This record gives sequence, C-alpha cells and structure tokens, in this order.
Amino acid sequence: MPSKDIIKIKTNVDNLYLRVAKGHFASPHAHSNYYIDVAAQKSRLSEAKAVARELCSRYNYLNTIVDTVLCLDGTEVVGTCLANELTKHSFMNINAHQTIYIVTPETANGSQLIFRDNILPMIKGKHVLVLAVSVASGETVKNAIEAIKYYGGIPVGIAAMFSTKDECDGFKVNSVFNPSDLPDYFSVPSHECPLCKEGKKIDALINSHGFSKL
Repeated sequence: MPSKDIIKIKTNVDNLYLRVAKGHFASPHAHSNYYIDVAAQKSRLSEAKAVARELCSRYNYLNTIVDTVLCLDGTEVVGTCLANELTKHSFMNINAHQTIYIVTPETANGSQLIFRDNILPMIKGKHVLVLAVSVASGETVKNAIEAIKYYGGIPVGIAAMFSTKDECDGFKVNSVFNPSDLPDYFSVPSHECPLCKEGKKIDALINSHGFSKL
C-alpha cells in the first residue's frame, strides 16, 4: 500500500464497511488525502447487497421512477443489487414496469460516453439513475448526465458509495458515505493541494479501478 495499510471501518450495518488509506493521492481530476477502497463492495456480493440496501433506503419515500441504472466505475454488481431492492414489493408503486435495466456506458475519446443502437432503447425515454463509486469533482457524473440527455433519457438522480457533494449538475446526490465519516478528508484541484504546497510527494495515482504506487 502507498503509505499505510487499508483501514477497515465498521458501521452499524451488517456487511457495510468503509475502507480507506491515508496519504497523498492524485486522481485524474483532483488530489486528496484519502484513498477510498471500494473493491470489495464492487465485487463481493454480501457487501454489494449491503451498499444497495443502504442506497435504496434513500429512495424509500421519494416518488422516483427508475427504469434504468447507469453503472459507472465498474459498479454493475451494486447496480444489480440496487435494482433488485428497488423492484421489491414495497417499491412497486414507483417502478411500474417491475423491472429495471442495468447499463454500462462505453467511453470514447477519453471521457465522452456513448450508447450503441442496441442499448439505446434502455436509455431513450427511460428514467435513469446514475450510480458511481464516488462524486468528488463531479466531472464523470456530469458527463453521464449529459450523455443520458443527449440520447433522450431522463436523469432522475445520482447514487454513490462516497460523495463530497450533496448536489451535482442540479441533481441530489445520495451516498452511503460522505466527509462526515472522515472529518479531515479533502479533495481539491492539484494547484490547491496543501500536501503539494508542503512538498510532500504523491504516494499513488488513483482512479475507479484502484491505485498505482509511485
């Protein structure tokens, strides 16, 4: 690990953990002092289910129709579990079709998201919930919302495992974890990074797939 081992923080919910490492990390859009490790949530069924249940509770009393979950950052397992939760009996009134599409966008030209013709019916005219690993700068989520609108879909919200924002591009962000779980957390543009100003070297490059130690 870059500077310290992953710390596993238990919550009051079974199988729901926050795993972090503290250091100096650089993502494509920002620098931060924590690496949020969600590999287990994205690949371990019991933890993916716990994340999905927690996210689903945020929509329990909202009149939110969800036809499609757009999975970013490799969140398909969580997205499938979330769709399963949203189509349970208590949610039939907001998911009239009793089924939800799970869709992953294709990336072109670096950041542009596209949907092929055979996937388009799952987006066009559908109420689409964006699911992301994290929302910090918000650029990835904004690209997703722009793509949904471009292809004729109707964005209805943003769900994330970790988010520093309550709102992004005019949509409320519902997250499992937020900076209140890490009081000293920061994520800022590289030119504003206090660790850089202190002359501290970057420990690792990070993105939605994981980290690469420098």
